[in-house]
This record gives sequence, structure tokens and C-alpha cells, in this order.
Amino acid sequence: MGHYSWAETSWVSCREVDLSLGRYRLQLREAEQAMSQSLRLYGQLSPVVVCEMEGRLMLVDGFKRQVAAPQVPGMETLWWRQLSADNSTAKAAMYTLNSTSRQVQLLEEAWIVYALVREDGLSQPAVAELLGRHKSWVCRRLA
Repeated sequence: MGHYSWAETSWVSCREVDLSLGRYRLQLREAEQAMSQSLRLYGQLSPVVVCEMEGRLMLVDGFKRQVAAPQVPGMETLWWRQLSADNSTAKAAMYTLNSTSRQVQLLEEAWIVYALVREDGLSQPAVAELLGRHKSWVCRRLA
């Protein structure tokens, strides 16, 4: 799996987080509405995960919380946990963090694998090792 370490935790304004890694996630309206209801009832139970890249806090995990929070009166900040990682490892963390709580959609897997190979220049075996998968799994996602 990817090698990364956790840094500090703190609070961040919903408007201060860079959402560009969200292009590797499906946006499901029903899931966002359910998250909004959960935040109203229980508050934020787990931190969003951010990674500092090029002087910006990039959201790695917590896209539904980030979308839902502004819909909850008084919730203008989110509790976050910072991940120390490079760009490729942040993408791998997106996959890993989401595969433990729910099944990552096939399309999301393909987007992440494509980005690691085509955008980050990693070999297919390197992507397989980073994600803890077999190289044939990577090849299927690229197809």
C-alpha cells in the first residue's frame, strides 16, 4: 500500500479546501443529501482528510461532508486531519480510505488508476503495489 503519514488535525473553512481531486469521485445526490441529514442530526463524526500540495489544502477524503456542511446552519468549518503525502500517494489514499468504508465504484477506480499511470507517470506494476492490488487488476481498470 501507499506510504504516508498523518500530521496535525485542526478546523478548516469549507471554502478554503481545494476540491480538484474530486474529479476522481462520483457525485451522488442521494448520498450527499443523506450526509447533510447526518450532519444535522449528529454533527461531524469523523474528520475530512486533506493533503498540503503546492501551498494548498487538497481534499483527499470527505467530499460528501464538504458538499453537505454548508447546507447545515452554523457549519462553516470542518474538522480535518492532514495526510503527509505526494500527489500519487494522495490519489492512492483516496482509493484506500474509501475502500474500507464502502465499495469504491469501478469508474472511480478507473479514474484513479488512469491518473496514476497517465498523469503521474507510474508504471502499472508500481500502481498495483501502491494500491495493494495485482498488476492485472490495474490493467483491467485501464481497459
